[in-house]
Amino acid sequence: MDELSCRRKNLASVDLNLLVALEALLEYRHVTHAGQHVGKSQPAMSRALDALRGVFNDDLLVRGSSGYVLTPEGQRLAELLPSALNMIRRMVTNDSSTAKEWRSKTTVAMPDHQTMILLPRLMQRAPHLEIVPQSLSKSVLRGLEQGDVDLAVGQLDAVPPSYLRRSLYTDQFVSLLRHDHPALARAWTIESFMALRHTAVSSNSNNQGSRIFDELPELQLPDHNPMRLSHVLTAAMVVATTDLALMVPRRAANLISAMLPLTAVDPPLELKPYEVMLIWHERCHHDPKHKWLRGQFAAAVAPGAHCE
Repeated sequence: MDELSCRRKNLASVDLNLLVALEALLEYRHVTHAGQHVGKSQPAMSRALDALRGVFNDDLLVRGSSGYVLTPEGQRLAELLPSALNMIRRMVTNDSSTAKEWRSKTTVAMPDHQTMILLPRLMQRAPHLEIVPQSLSKSVLRGLEQGDVDLAVGQLDAVPPSYLRRSLYTDQFVSLLRHDHPALARAWTIESFMALRHTAVSSNSNNQGSRIFDELPELQLPDHNPMRLSHVLTAAMVVATTDLALMVPRRAANLISAMLPLTAVDPPLELKPYEVMLIWHERCHHDPKHKWLRGQFAAAVAPGAHCE
């Protein structure tokens, strides 16, 4: 048997409860007091000490003039054991009280208009978080599975069973036009709306037969091909200086129209609501820090939060 196999066999023969008893014995150097600390009787603690002496082939504690004293091996274990057991305790308890101390980078795949909405609110709630926005690409599902992406935000078409989701909020689409757009001076009808040339912001990602996406509704405009752009602010700047129209969710429209000379108007036809989903992989579902992170996203857009 090689040395590594021998070590594994020896470790498998050690009762973890004996190490807990040893920690108390090395700290208190008194069988009765150590037993009281770990909830064992004096005879049970004496038996534990006998077993430990057999495991380590050493007396560990011997009687001195004023109580027990540690052998050199006992002193070595007294230095190593507390940190080793504390690490094991952290492994098995998974204490959620440390969740708010998460200071690592958080990678979130989301469209740029969601970054505009969510990032300032998240920074107000948890300023220590370092959020790294990432576009919704074809690799987002694999990124969630492998841990390269912590969360995805957007619309959900379908995902494999190993992915979970929750609704963050529902919004409505509105039209953005420049302040002096000719259409605003006329009756705002379905015909005038359909006569406009639109710019659309979309990014599709397909993976494993499913799709997480953020996409403007297909408007079915006859004889009008929408200008497709990948960034909402780029599209908004184009719309601010042309006769194009831009369809965006209302929350994003309110932010954009506060920065650019644009007017938000409700479309004169009924469009499907825009539901924003939070998506993650089941590998993180029970992790306390990840639960806390998901809660921060939900709280940032909850009723009563600072929302436009």
